[in-house]
Amino acid sequence: RLALRRYNQAALLAQALARQTCAPYRPDLLTRIRRTRVQDGMSREARFANTAGAIRATARGRVALPGRSVLLVDDVMTSGATLAAASQACLAVGAARVSVLVLARVAKAP
Repeated sequence: RLALRRYNQAALLAQALARQTCAPYRPDLLTRIRRTRVQDGMSREARFANTAGAIRATARGRVALPGRSVLLVDDVMTSGATLAAASQACLAVGAARVSVLVLARVAKAP
């Protein structure tokens, strides 16, 4: 999907945040291990099923994450399924805590 967009908004946000807070920026600690379908139009349940088990820690992540607090940054959160999968991947290798920061949240119309 990065090839379609030509840039990664979440990565740009995370880099700027890391610079401002002197925190490490480590986009190399997680990876998708399988392709997922585009989630537009999916129900919340379908989104969670689509992303379940799709993300895991890289070899570097398995070394760097245990015992650490992690901040995941995303540009937009719809259902939270991707962030949940990423959080689970961090916790699975021993991260002490995972927090999430998003720029925008998609809300359902009443």
